Amino acid sequence: MILTIQKWLSPIVSFVWDDDLRQLGRMRRLAVFMTRVLYVLARELIGGQLNLRAMSLVYTTLLSIVPLLAVSFSVLKGFGVHNTIEPLLYHLLSPLGPSGVELTEKIIGFVQNVKVGVLGSIGFALLIYTVIALMQKIESAFNYVWRIDHLRPLSQRFSNYLSVILIGPVLIFSAVGFTATVLNMEVAQRLIAIEPFGFLMLFGSKLVPYLLVCLAFTLIYIFIPNTKVHFTAALVGGVIAGVLWKITGWGFAAFIATSSKYAAIYSSFAILILLLIWMYLSWLILLVGSQIAFYVQYPKYMTRTRVKFVLSNRLREMMALQIMYLVGYNHTHNLPAWTLDRFIEFLGLPGEPTHRMINVLVGAGYLTEIIDDNAVFYLPPHAIETMQLADIIRDIRKANESRILSMSQLISVPAIDELMDALEASSKAALGERTVKDLVESGGDLPDTGSGSSIAAI
Repeated sequence: MILTIQKWLSPIVSFVWDDDLRQLGRMRRLAVFMTRVLYVLARELIGGQLNLRAMSLVYTTLLSIVPLLAVSFSVLKGFGVHNTIEPLLYHLLSPLGPSGVELTEKIIGFVQNVKVGVLGSIGFALLIYTVIALMQKIESAFNYVWRIDHLRPLSQRFSNYLSVILIGPVLIFSAVGFTATVLNMEVAQRLIAIEPFGFLMLFGSKLVPYLLVCLAFTLIYIFIPNTKVHFTAALVGGVIAGVLWKITGWGFAAFIATSSKYAAIYSSFAILILLLIWMYLSWLILLVGSQIAFYVQYPKYMTRTRVKFVLSNRLREMMALQIMYLVGYNHTHNLPAWTLDRFIEFLGLPGEPTHRMINVLVGAGYLTEIIDDNAVFYLPPHAIETMQLADIIRDIRKANESRILSMSQLISVPAIDELMDALEASSKAALGERTVKDLVESGGDLPDTGSGSSIAAI
């Protein structure tokens, strides 16, 4: 029976996974790409990590929603548009039906009761910390999707988060207000009276909320992950997530309208349980959209099994020498310093292993981090003509050793000790006194990698 199923599935597996997307026609390429995306998304959901992170964000959101809205309310009050926060919150909770109206009123009541002047300096600091903690948890979840193992630097994190918290609401409500103003203008009213302009404008006005949701998701995918996200990839993920969020909202609203068992079983707790479910679905959809954006930008990581970014010893040494060569090349030719995003794009590797290797080089003293203009640059801490390649290779081989796990913990076997000494001596003899400066001078110009692949590029 199993052999029969495998024989039946074999042509389908071959159709989806055996061919290079770049060699397929447009229609088949799109079909194969969508099939692969659906497969890897199902695998990620079954794996459970996206579900766990969505649940974690639900918990953090419950703790932070009132402080977040309080800060946004204070900012919007300065612009005189604070009254528009209630309709937006109701729109977000509209799938809950009548319960959404009740929740909106309660949350707005909590927000209005938060008096920043009464809190004091410590209370206000805790208020800001709660909001920043939410943003940090969101970034961590999106970084997992994008295979990034580190958050932004603390100074950059603080400034970026405050920018999103303070400027984001203003932009959102400005866009909504601008749309309403345009539709109420005298010219617009005259056009509405003329067909087919009237139908098109009314249809467009109904379409605007959906476009704003897709645009909001797109901007989230661009600014939240701690990596460079291409606009095309973010747009594809934002549109799919926005449509999925709207469809899920309709389905959830229909479910609540036709189900009275929750209220009968959970009584007054039913509204809280429904809120938790809706928040979980919303965060899960956001993460799924980010996952789609990741595979649009990096289609080569769509594989039948999840790729584990474990570097072999040979690849570690190769990456270390390449990174030092790139840093030395730009330093010698007075070119801009390298950033993590530029390393990722040039090397064609995801952020997680690239950042791990950079950390090894920083820890060994071959690179130093410079934070400037909300970006982290990597420069040589001293003259590259003093950095010997043999020393770099030796330190890369010794990386991640510790007091608990090191060569000294192994039982000494004279024959093996002699062999290891001979291997190290041969490596030293092969590289001699060559330095990073010698490597740069013998390397010529940097190759044009043509990296940054996306579904459009392939």
